[in-house]
Amino acid sequence: METMYYIVDHIDGDYAHLRRTDEESEDLKLVARALLPAEIREGSQLKYEMLQYELIG
Repeated sequence: METMYYIVDHIDGDYAHLRRTDEESEDLKLVARALLPAEIREGSQLKYEMLQYELIG
């Protein structure tokens, strides 16, 4: 499985908008906050691997 890295661009209610940081892309990925670690804040760094998001910074 591929490992991807994201930063939380902004939080909108029950959803977070993630920007990929390991490749160039202007698109944001919309993810339900229930799928993300509870501690995330805007600017948090995440690793996505094996269908799970992990807070890394």
